[in-house]
Amino acid sequence: MTQSTGYYDSPWPGEDGYPERTQTPRVPMALQLQPNETFKCVTRNVFMGTMTVLRDPGEVYFLSHQMIRHRHFGLPTTSRVERIDPLTLRPLYRSPKLPAGPAWPGGVAVHANGDLYVVYGRWCHRLNPECELIKSYRLPQDRAYNSFVILDNGVLVMKDYSDAFNARLTFLDPESLQPVCDHFECPEPSIARLSSRGNTTYVVGTRSIFRVNLNDRMVATLDESWQFDYVGGGTQTYGWDVVLSGGHAWFMDNGEHRYFNKMIDRGVNDTPLNLIRVSLRNSDDHVVTPISGIDGGSITNPPLYDANRRIAVGYDSANAFVQAWRNTDAGLEPLWHKAKFGAASHMLLFAETGELLMNDFQSNSEHVVMLDIETGREISRIRTGGFTQGVLFPSPGWNRDFYWTTPGRLARVYVE
Repeated sequence: MTQSTGYYDSPWPGEDGYPERTQTPRVPMALQLQPNETFKCVTRNVFMGTMTVLRDPGEVYFLSHQMIRHRHFGLPTTSRVERIDPLTLRPLYRSPKLPAGPAWPGGVAVHANGDLYVVYGRWCHRLNPECELIKSYRLPQDRAYNSFVILDNGVLVMKDYSDAFNARLTFLDPESLQPVCDHFECPEPSIARLSSRGNTTYVVGTRSIFRVNLNDRMVATLDESWQFDYVGGGTQTYGWDVVLSGGHAWFMDNGEHRYFNKMIDRGVNDTPLNLIRVSLRNSDDHVVTPISGIDGGSITNPPLYDANRRIAVGYDSANAFVQAWRNTDAGLEPLWHKAKFGAASHMLLFAETGELLMNDFQSNSEHVVMLDIETGREISRIRTGGFTQGVLFPSPGWNRDFYWTTPGRLARVYVE
């Protein structure tokens, strides 16, 4: 696992942990649930929550927004960052309402310089640790930008959310919040969030995956030697966020859906969805594997890959199905699966213990479940409540706990 030196030295300074999207803390952390212990939770009702990130020990930051204003009324929206009490979830510091414009759930990350950066709507904002606004930059496209990654050289990279026009990457200097190079036009539209490793940005377009390098002279170029058309001659819809782990890129397709309060039964394409693996060394080395094999499959988030155990976990949110495989030299071998399991959110893996956290939307209520990644055995489960199936970002906490965010509820789940 690389160091991702553009991020703050924290177990979880950005969405999915770090820009490779391994959904695994950078440092050894675990819940280590014992037979006489169980999950408890503290919850807080929120309006359009997105994610939590960690800075120094005890510091937890929470991002929320006002997407509904744009979606239903066509009005400009705002985002907000809070530093919250790590135990009670009570706000300790709160940013002003940050201008956004067009809406799509954005992102917050703690930069190596110690400040927080937010990309939401068509704005990038820089905040200090007390959530005070330092500087802002209005992004060039009059469309929503779906979050960002930080390269090893500290440059922030963001992309507009686009299904009709070629997406454009913007590379911002973290101090001046000004572009370090020309805006880079991608070869196709892109819905998915970005991932990165080193100073290379990985983009899942609406039909292919490709990567863009930023060199020391601040020149961005498409890597013409590495690209995979995952749609090919088929009818699959676009892929979502890509995980960079174990020497491969991992993502899932058939991402178009009709999500409102849940993903179950919200697929729009007639075909099953697939898990896609592409070697980071040679894009000709790729495998496309059906997840459930059930028609109408769809997702809105990334899979997970445990590089130490060589286990991939994918899911079909529309058909409420989870599948795990062992990645062997002979290919992906099915390991375990769960039917009627309502997973749709980003996941959280404590790699040292193999404790895998997923959501399970049952009876119109959100549950968070801890599984053994080797066997799929359910270790513990807790109802966090709320009528919305989570499709957002969890994070670990500092006290044998973790945070789970849905649009209407923020939960701290802890061991007792």
